[in-house]
Amino acid sequence: MQLNKVFALLLLLSVACGSFAQNKYQWKQASAGGYTYKYVTNDPIQTRFYTLKNGLSVILTVNHKEPRIVYRMAVRTGSNNDPKDHTGLAHYLEHLLFKGTDKFGTLDWSKEKPYLDNIDGLYEQYGATKDVAARKALYKTIDSISGVASHFAIANEYDKMMSNIGSQKTNAHTWVEETVYEEDIPANAIDKFLTIQAERFRSPVFRLFHTELEAVYEEKNRTLDNDGAKVQEAMMAGLFPTHNYGQQTTIGTVEHLKNPSLIAIRNYYNKYYVPNNMGLILSGDFDPDVMIKKIDEAFAYMQAKPVQEYKAASEKPFTAPVVKEVFGPSAENMRICFRIPAASTHDAMVLDLASSILSNGKAGLFDLNLNKQQKAQGTQAGVQQYKDYGIFMMVGAPKQGQKLEEVKDLLMGQLELLKKGAFEESMIKAIVTNEKLGMLQRLDNSTNSAQQLMDAFIKNRGTQWDKEVSYLDDMAKVTKAELVATVNKYMGENSYVLIYKRKGDDKSIAKVEKPLITPIETNAGKSSDFLKKMEAIPVSDIQPLWLDYDKDITLSKSGIADVLYVQNKSNELFSLYYQFDMGTWNNKLLPLAAQYLQFLSTDKYSAEQISKSFYNIACNFSINATNEATTVTIIGLQENFDKAVGLFEEVLTNCKPDEAALAALKTRLMKARANAKTDKQSIMQGLISYARYGAKNPFNAGLSDAEINSLKADDLVKVLHDLMKYKHRIMYYGPLQNGAFTAAVAKLHPLPAAFTDYPEKVNFAPAVQSSNQLLFANYEMVQSEITWVRNDVGYDASKEAVVNVFNNYFGGGMGSVVFQTIRESKALAYSTYAYYSTPTKKEYPFYMVAYVGCQADKMNEAIKGMNELLNELPASDQRFELARTGFKKDLETERITKEGIIASYLKAQQKGWKGDYRKDEYASLSNLKLQDIQQMHKEQISGKPYTYCVVASDKKIKLDDLKSIGEVKQLSLEEVFGY
Repeated sequence: MQLNKVFALLLLLSVACGSFAQNKYQWKQASAGGYTYKYVTNDPIQTRFYTLKNGLSVILTVNHKEPRIVYRMAVRTGSNNDPKDHTGLAHYLEHLLFKGTDKFGTLDWSKEKPYLDNIDGLYEQYGATKDVAARKALYKTIDSISGVASHFAIANEYDKMMSNIGSQKTNAHTWVEETVYEEDIPANAIDKFLTIQAERFRSPVFRLFHTELEAVYEEKNRTLDNDGAKVQEAMMAGLFPTHNYGQQTTIGTVEHLKNPSLIAIRNYYNKYYVPNNMGLILSGDFDPDVMIKKIDEAFAYMQAKPVQEYKAASEKPFTAPVVKEVFGPSAENMRICFRIPAASTHDAMVLDLASSILSNGKAGLFDLNLNKQQKAQGTQAGVQQYKDYGIFMMVGAPKQGQKLEEVKDLLMGQLELLKKGAFEESMIKAIVTNEKLGMLQRLDNSTNSAQQLMDAFIKNRGTQWDKEVSYLDDMAKVTKAELVATVNKYMGENSYVLIYKRKGDDKSIAKVEKPLITPIETNAGKSSDFLKKMEAIPVSDIQPLWLDYDKDITLSKSGIADVLYVQNKSNELFSLYYQFDMGTWNNKLLPLAAQYLQFLSTDKYSAEQISKSFYNIACNFSINATNEATTVTIIGLQENFDKAVGLFEEVLTNCKPDEAALAALKTRLMKARANAKTDKQSIMQGLISYARYGAKNPFNAGLSDAEINSLKADDLVKVLHDLMKYKHRIMYYGPLQNGAFTAAVAKLHPLPAAFTDYPEKVNFAPAVQSSNQLLFANYEMVQSEITWVRNDVGYDASKEAVVNVFNNYFGGGMGSVVFQTIRESKALAYSTYAYYSTPTKKEYPFYMVAYVGCQADKMNEAIKGMNELLNELPASDQRFELARTGFKKDLETERITKEGIIASYLKAQQKGWKGDYRKDEYASLSNLKLQDIQQMHKEQISGKPYTYCVVASDKKIKLDDLKSIGEVKQLSLEEVFGY
């Protein structure tokens, strides 16, 4: 099920709504504030669709729940429109839209421009030159002139301006038919923001190109190490032998990346970045009548141009299955993919529903017949939808000893059941009802609204928003017969692409080689006149709102259990939690027991009936065990509260041992553990835990193979039956009054006369680093990844503010010291960050983490570059002020609501705070100085020993190079994982 298709009002779920439902969602036109707009009746987010005189689409939806505005500038172009000889161009351009214009990002445009014009021409020569030596000489010239030009450029001034106004989540992305720019700003900064955005798209300058080009090279190399990305690429190529969906990737080919053309990028910008091809979407706290006028005034300079949309020849039907194999070090999996119709077609909606008949997480054919019976490691189905076509996908992973071909047969067997209509028609209603639950959870979130509207604009310019808001009403009308007929229409025996992801060496990898790049000048701390003008624009104040735990949360009792209560006044959803201050450090069986529960029956219900029952009432439960806590969560519609809680109590209290289910779970667990050893991110997590706690650490202290093999079903069932005997708090966010809730939960959730003491906890003492050490794990990959780790002093609440500002300053974003130096100036990595982490509990220490992911042949330079920053902090009053004011504005606009109030209260308890500590942080910010940041760096970070965690291929790096850092310890996977 495409979960973004949920903006239908579900007060009318009944198919019997008849003709009224057909007329419920209609396009209308209205005028306000001097502007005409269109809207859809009964749109739950009351969206307004404007079209300005120059063709710019403006889409506005209001949400006053917090004083912030989510922004998307969506351009209806992506890699589909890349020239055949310049693939990756749209993605390059997205990166360059952060570099500024002739007004910002520059100290002196008149002096900078001649150098940039020269660089444009040199890249044309470079692309046309084939001789290796001549190319190398040309690139050296480009590097040299780029260095001179950089003295007039201000790297990441755009990010500085966003930080200045308090923006969060500055980002952008490029995909096959879209390029989207993203921000989340304080509502009081809208005037500054629109001025900056209008200038950003007026006439962008492609400065600092060769270092940004290297960042894209790094990004390309990261995809070569990502087996999932390679599978996606193979799937698209197989499904779309004609359409550019499958014929050119978003990030581009290695050959084209090596030969970029700034002239081609400029031509592309001029062709597609025109107002009649762009949509400005805002969701948040504003007056739409005022906002549309501001937007019109800011973007009126844009001139419309004819835009020729990408139109591919129609794909021909498959005459035989297309089979592809992908090799790489990660775990095996496979997928079966069918090409389906375009987004917003009726058949696409029916097939979306069909995917949920197969897989909905609880009661689908895959869920009950494969996952519940543990016939494979895991299976799932879903839909990816694009403007011209969609993809119906079935995915599976094999158990230990199972072949991928066997998993394929299992998936196809369930598809045959779907095609024959071997499912209950009532499942359609249950799916729609559960989507109501998802819709209610997301409906009042500005980010979700903006994303949904952005997607609709890209696929159909928002002209079919009526279909979007009626989506679930329409789905509820689909009959079983129609669904079966539609599935059979598109999922013939020969009409699919089959991808086998196998373990093995990928012989096709050709990485982008590292060019010679001299570090450039970033002019940190300097400002353009444009930025100074933006800073001078006054903004109204937003007053922060602090929680008052005496008023915002109600503390009471249910029997011997503490109750934490917050009322939901927004909708009819409830969230109920039973939380225990014990976790895997108290009992290693807890997470396995929680996983086992889904396969167990009671005397009253089979495991299948339990899953169906929860799904049919649109409720769900989960048990999550972490190191020091276990949380039971039950969520759903309040009207089914009694049924859901009662059913959970029945399942937990009366579940019966099932040795066959345990045997299958053990097999799958062993496979999951083996798979983890093939995942570089898991390996890095293990190294970090080893660095923080030593050879015996939380990551590798789980069950041994022998312990798993010796487990009996009775062992795990006893853990489940005994769970509620231990002390736990009850937390509720829902529409019931507190008295009604405590009465209801007391009846449904029986408690013992006294709680049993927790099992003794195993404590892991943080390691003390007295000298540099390097932990190395070998992994076949193009890149290398390095993480610096060091435990520091004990927790002190008074340091919270300086730590948060330090993190903004040092390593927290595109304007930070780390990003500016490692990526912008030296082009050593695509991904890099650093932060001084505050612990979750007052008993634990602060700790430092830094990271660089780079090409293997850059590793030594990257380590040197990060070490220089860890030992010597570059000082910038401007950067400090941006970091301080950015955090201040975050606090001013943050609104902790819903379950977040309970989480905030518990966090305060764990950290020993009295009340909402944000208030103390905010008060301390006015006195914070750059010297405080420098002092913290000097005392806590500079000159300290670190443990370096390195995941890389020993064929790509030299271990001897690492010995200069400190003692090198190469860890086996058994040492990392503990099994």
